[in-house]
Amino acid sequence: MKVTFLGTGTSQGIPVIGCQCDACVSTDFRDNRLRVSIQIEIEEKTIVVDVGPDFRQQMLRAGTEQIDAILITHEHSDHVAGLDDIRPFNFRYEIDMPIYTTKRVSKELKQRYQYIFEASYPGVPKVQQHLISKTSNFVAAGIPIVPIEIFHGKLPILGFRIGDFAYLTDFKTIAPLEELKLEGVQTLIISALQHDPHHSHSTLTESIDFVQRLGIPKAYLTHLSHKMGTHAATEQLLPPNIQIAYDGLVIDV
Repeated sequence: MKVTFLGTGTSQGIPVIGCQCDACVSTDFRDNRLRVSIQIEIEEKTIVVDVGPDFRQQMLRAGTEQIDAILITHEHSDHVAGLDDIRPFNFRYEIDMPIYTTKRVSKELKQRYQYIFEASYPGVPKVQQHLISKTSNFVAAGIPIVPIEIFHGKLPILGFRIGDFAYLTDFKTIAPLEELKLEGVQTLIISALQHDPHHSHSTLTESIDFVQRLGIPKAYLTHLSHKMGTHAATEQLLPPNIQIAYDGLVIDV
């Protein structure tokens, strides 16, 4: 399985408009972060997790020619605002794009993108909707997937596990029963917003402690804000089994 980090930034990305902090003015390409998303290539299938406002740019940069399924973690704009840009995949392959969401997220998408779900005029994006929940494993593009409920502050959202790989973005807390779904994970992608405490995102220290407590051999940090500082400075604070991800990083798991 190959995983590409399409974006590793927060809802504002890095650089933040108008900001002159060290991360935002950095000339290190690793400090230039689009909104958070990953692409998973497995068994000749391609699955994308979240379609934020940078989706079009991410697809062009990654050279993605086909998507077989889209998984949505939650309904915030930095995770769904690029939904309209699935159209080239509709047109090229003459398919309705399979998307996997919870019932709550589905309701939000139907309100925000009414034209996608109700209109029938030529050129409108086409989706094939599948409802998922934390209680049942599911199959997307022929790939078995375990949904993992985590909390983004007080909002329940989903992470996903495929084999011994798991992805948890916008992470703050997790219930004990859901944490059991991470047993045996060898590679984890987990968000870490900044150094200072935040009401809905884990800090660098909190994410490191979580990885070490679960004994996960390899972890990558994503969804970093400019308040974390530069990539070069932050990586000096990490234990050997944890690495900061950056846009365009490709890993084999």
